[in-house]
Amino acid sequence: MLPFDPTPLALTLVIGAALLIGISKTSVGGLGSVSVAAFAQAMPAKQSTAAVLLLLIIGDLVAVRAYHHHADWSMLKRLLPSVVPGVMLGAVFLNFVSDSTLRLVIGLMLLVMLAMQLWQRRSRPADTSEQVLHPGYAVATGVAAGFTTMTANAAGPVMAMYLLAARVDKAKFIGTGAWYFLLVNVSKVPFSAALGLFPVTTLWLTLFLLPVVLLGTVLGRVLIKRMSQLVFERITLIASVVGAASLLLLR
Repeated sequence: MLPFDPTPLALTLVIGAALLIGISKTSVGGLGSVSVAAFAQAMPAKQSTAAVLLLLIIGDLVAVRAYHHHADWSMLKRLLPSVVPGVMLGAVFLNFVSDSTLRLVIGLMLLVMLAMQLWQRRSRPADTSEQVLHPGYAVATGVAAGFTTMTANAAGPVMAMYLLAARVDKAKFIGTGAWYFLLVNVSKVPFSAALGLFPVTTLWLTLFLLPVVLLGTVLGRVLIKRMSQLVFERITLIASVVGAASLLLLR
């Protein structure tokens, strides 16, 4: 009843990826892209996007419940409107390109955003106060996040780059990201359904991995309590590098 051949390797990949999804939702953003790559190795990439989407929504619900009071709604209002055209563009793109091309495009987009983030931190290393970013940055981030989340569920690093650039603390980072991804991921469900990406086997896989995702959210909350702001930011950057590299290399 699973949408892939349940070999020991495939099962290990999807279980580990589901655990990582839960951890990323309540601690270090950006790790979700590694899960995307792992799922894409176990099953066809386009089908894997729908399977990952349902697991992400589960993690989003837990994260919102735990961190909703830390969300910055003024920041969300700047980001959310431009997500819609990004999602629509991603849905069209998803319908016409191969899995290999899809991963290449997403990986390159993430690396460009990462380079911009590292350049900003190098040019203003002493500036650790919270920043008000240019509205154009929010629009670009929203479109990029909508596109990457629709095509590969890989918007975690995109959002991470924006929040790191804004220099928000780790609690606001998780709380704002939790609401952002819950709203965005739920909005993607009709598009994925229209593309025929929710067969019964995918729903069974979601039920099978549900406890694993929930365990990951618990581990993430424990982890974030023991992590300083500096360590949190460094691990988030590293996770974004790994996420982009995984999409480029595992093709």
